[in-house]
Amino acid sequence: RCVQETGGINAEYMGYYNYNNFKNHIQMSRYDSAITVFSPGGNLMQVEYAMEAVKRGLCAVGVRGKDCLILGVEKKIVTKLQESRTIRKILPVDDHICMAFSGLNADARVISFFARRECQSYRLNYDVDPPVEYIARYIASIQTRYTQKGGVRPFGISNLIIGFDSEELPRLYQTDPSGACTEWKANAIGRNSQQVREFLEKNFTVGLSEQEALKLVTRALLEIVESGNKNIELVVLRKGQYKEIPHEDVATLVKVIEEEAAK
Repeated sequence: RCVQETGGINAEYMGYYNYNNFKNHIQMSRYDSAITVFSPGGNLMQVEYAMEAVKRGLCAVGVRGKDCLILGVEKKIVTKLQESRTIRKILPVDDHICMAFSGLNADARVISFFARRECQSYRLNYDVDPPVEYIARYIASIQTRYTQKGGVRPFGISNLIIGFDSEELPRLYQTDPSGACTEWKANAIGRNSQQVREFLEKNFTVGLSEQEALKLVTRALLEIVESGNKNIELVVLRKGQYKEIPHEDVATLVKVIEEEAAK
């Protein structure tokens, strides 16, 4: 039998190779069409795709200080005709809890609604503020629920949830589309999160003051934000006090950091 050779590669082999690729593609498409079906590699493909949506979202950073918590986010560039106040990446959940997210804005709106409603329900039933760990795990349970039944899709967001526990100690939690919930001292989510996390690992120390924690979050965001303070939003959470840092103060903080780096 005659076998045609093209560029030194056996054409019969190439046909077999292309057929196998096509076959594997068809097989994989069976697994990513249903949320509840595991692939041969042990993955839920729709959850993997939701994770990818998070990786493409704007970066968010959280740091736990001695008696405060700091959230910083990379803000989306808006057009001249768009109201910037309608683009929110940090959402208050309760008097002592707030969250930042990376991923789909619409999904964050739904998750924050569930979290706020649960805070009100907990306070109504027990007459005390809900612990931040309880709310973080509640959000994670909702995200898990949307990976275990057909007719829905996973939430395409990861969250950084900050707040104070029953002993008034600061806590920082992360949830992801799979429903995993973990506690951190400092963390980053979204695009270039690995780079920012490595920066935090090198520079974070336990017991940071409020000013030191603000500087650390700002420096971490400046590692990836191209337009400097124009696209950085910062929030400080103290015991019973939620405060958004004004843009002028962010600009001053960035200027101080740049002067210190130039020395």
